[in-house]
Amino acid sequence: MSDDKRFDDALDDLEERPVVETADEGAPESGPAGDEPASVVALRERFGDDVQRHEVQGAGEHVVFVDAGRIAEILRWLRDDRDFNMLLDLTAVDYGGGRPLQMVYQVYSHAHGHTLRLKAELALNALEIDSVAPLWTGADWLEREVYDLFGITFRGHPDLRRILMPENYAEGHPLRKDFPLRGRFSRAEQTRRALAMEVEDMYVPAELDVVHAHDAATQAADAPGEG
Repeated sequence: MSDDKRFDDALDDLEERPVVETADEGAPESGPAGDEPASVVALRERFGDDVQRHEVQGAGEHVVFVDAGRIAEILRWLRDDRDFNMLLDLTAVDYGGGRPLQMVYQVYSHAHGHTLRLKAELALNALEIDSVAPLWTGADWLEREVYDLFGITFRGHPDLRRILMPENYAEGHPLRKDFPLRGRFSRAEQTRRALAMEVEDMYVPAELDVVHAHDAATQAADAPGEG
């Protein structure tokens, strides 16, 4: 049996298995907040009801859910007033079932030696949130990845475009739970589209301008002199 045949059979087996859903399927385990750390208490005092809830997840990980409309303001305050000077990670999670997508921010304080995780929930019909690239330059590519794979738009991002998939990728956002295992197009159509792509499809106009300028300069240097 060929490798392609075994691969197709394995995919068919996955797609044919019954799906058993529960109300909490895919959701993270969480426990009572217990004693809130000083950073969470300070957040509540500063932002009031925009700090929606506090959970302790996993091995004592403190997670604070905040209003998505104030995420940039809250993170700026944590950076400037509470010494959470480093953005460790920025990503998103889709638990499926029509539930909101979660934006996830992991920040670290070198001064105090601890981390804090913030989450902001976005309704499926309102997948927009302010960019934090103005606060941490490292958020630039992380937000582009979330935009590419989950379809969340970051307001104020300096260069929001796909980073993993081609700019003209037409199948949607591959890390969404509603994204089919095989993609939205047939394998034949995916192959046809891949073969039809031009090299230029992998670049943005600004990058192509650099190449064209280099080519023009090279041609001018190689041209025979007058007279």
